[in-house]
Amino acid sequence: MHGPALSGWLLMLLCGGTGAYCLLRARSGPTGERGAARAEAVMGFGMAAMAVPAALFTLPDGMWVVYVVVFGGAAARALVGARRGGHHLHHLVGSLAMVYMAVAMAPGAGQVVHGAHGAHTAAGTAGGIPLLTGALLAYFALYVLGTAGRLIPVDAVAAGGGSGDRASGGAGIAWGARPELAMACRSTMGLAMFAMLLTL
Repeated sequence: MHGPALSGWLLMLLCGGTGAYCLLRARSGPTGERGAARAEAVMGFGMAAMAVPAALFTLPDGMWVVYVVVFGGAAARALVGARRGGHHLHHLVGSLAMVYMAVAMAPGAGQVVHGAHGAHTAAGTAGGIPLLTGALLAYFALYVLGTAGRLIPVDAVAAGGGSGDRASGGAGIAWGARPELAMACRSTMGLAMFAMLLTL
């Protein structure tokens, strides 16, 4: 996943900061959302580690196995919870995308792919499958666009309509319990996932 140094630094800091906020949500957020916040924290820190610039640190060759185990387990858990709705389905797609990128970063994954008639064709530096990569890119692009309109706090919308009391009432909400920040974190990780998939 090592791309240009600047983009790697930005992704690492962005995902690390998002993961840190998700830990705060897991501690002080609404009780019913703390499990999802913990899963998002793991996702954020995992993406930050995957985006570390090669000039700073090179992940061990076997690190992709750790990613497959951790996020394969997260995907299985999200699959079980998907029947209850909520964000489980999105967590499932995100976890599977992490597994996919981990496999793509395995040594030798991007060397050679056999064409339909036995010809050898280059698969790209990270070993991604174009059709699958494109589907994931489309999903995360639509997800980010879909959440963009929901990033405006509900209280701010109410204030714009003349209800200043409701707007001032939101000032006492703990940082870990603010729904607009939780949505911003999910949107940020979706955008970061899109950027990382572009390197495949």
